[in-house]
Formats: sequence, structure tokens, C-alpha cells
Amino acid sequence: MNTLHNFLFNVFPYICLAVFFMGSLARFDRDQYTWKSDSSQLLRKRQLRWGSNLFHIGILFLFFGHSVGLLTPHFVYEPFITAGQKQMVAVVAGGIAGVICFIGLTMLLHRRIFDDRIRLTSHRTDLGILIILWVQLVLGLITLPFSYGHSDGQAMLQLSAWAQGIVTFRPDASLLAGLDWVYLVHLVLGMTIFLLFPFSRLVHVWSGFGTLAYVFRPYQVVRSRKLGLKPSAPAEQRPVSH
Repeated sequence: MNTLHNFLFNVFPYICLAVFFMGSLARFDRDQYTWKSDSSQLLRKRQLRWGSNLFHIGILFLFFGHSVGLLTPHFVYEPFITAGQKQMVAVVAGGIAGVICFIGLTMLLHRRIFDDRIRLTSHRTDLGILIILWVQLVLGLITLPFSYGHSDGQAMLQLSAWAQGIVTFRPDASLLAGLDWVYLVHLVLGMTIFLLFPFSRLVHVWSGFGTLAYVFRPYQVVRSRKLGLKPSAPAEQRPVSH
């Protein structure tokens, strides 16, 4: 068990990150025509609109919330808020965003499974990644009562220390010792999503972040140009026969 624990939380994160970055680059370079979200918006448009909006609002909040919460060193926010208070904020805010995302994803998954036309035009990877995301959301919601029970913020500090060790190339799986099983499973499945990312429709997320570059691009200058064309000669008049 120690060997498996060390592999999952010392080695597996770097395998997932390597495949995530290199696989995304390779797919963009070799298979650009597959770089899309494969939208099916012509079918059940209303359910898609509600489900997609709720899902994207929730998942973006969760992504940035997890990133800031896990990767911000403790000394940065310690003068303003305690670890326990930060964990309670994460429970409330993450819980609301998680429920919103769960509702939206459930609508999208229901649409793809129970509509025959959409199911027949969906790739197996589409359904697979949606199911994996749904399970990951369920696990995330299950962590909420566990986090609420650790009001001292110790669980959050352990997770943050492990995540910061990964990004600074100082992995230490022992930092996760004593955590409840649901946290560990949530971490492993989350890393697996990064592993599967380049092989699924999720690659279109890169394009979404790429659009931010347009904010820094200069305006396109459009100038009028006088062509100086001579007026065309009138057509030759012909007699009209009666």
C-alpha cells in the first residue's frame, strides 16, 4: 500500500501533467480538425443552453477556486484569515458552485444518453468524459461534510502543501497521510482527467483560454481606398422597333 500510495501521489501527477501538455501540443499540431467541442446544439437547444451555461459557470469557478486555494501559500493569507475560516469559505463557495455544476452536467449527460439522435451522433469519448466528470463532481460534493468536520483547516493545509510540492518539484506523498479516503480518490480521479484531456473533447478548453490573447492584440485598422475608376460609358442606344 505504501508503494501504491507513493506512486499515485509522487509519480502519477507528473505522468498526467506530461501527457496533458505534450499530448495537447501533439494533437493541435497533427489533428487540428479534431480540435473542437463537437456541439450538438441543433438538437434540444433549450436543455443544452441551460445545461451548458450552468456547467461552465460552475466548472470555471471550481477550477480557479481549486487552483487559488491549493497553490496559494499559507503565509500569504494568514494575516487576514485563518486556515479554518478559509476552509469554511471553500466549503460554502465550493458547495454552491459544485451544485450548480452538477445540475448543469446532469442535464448534459441526460441529454446525450436519453436522446436517441444525440446518442447515435456522440463519440464514446464524449460520453466517457462526461461520466468521469460527473463522478468527480459527486466525489467533490461528498468531501464537503468531511471538510466541514475538519473545522481547524488541517485537511486543507495538507492538501495545499502536497499540491505546492508537486508544482515546485518537491513531491511528498507523506503529506497526505491520515486524510479521509474520499480526498484521495478525488485527487486520483482529478489527475486522471488531466491524463485523458488530450484525447477527449476537453481540448477546446485551451481555445477558450486562448481567446484572452485578443484583449492584448492591437485593433485592426481598416482604411478606405479610392480606386479612381472611370465612370462607365453609357450603353449604345438602339432604335426601338414598333
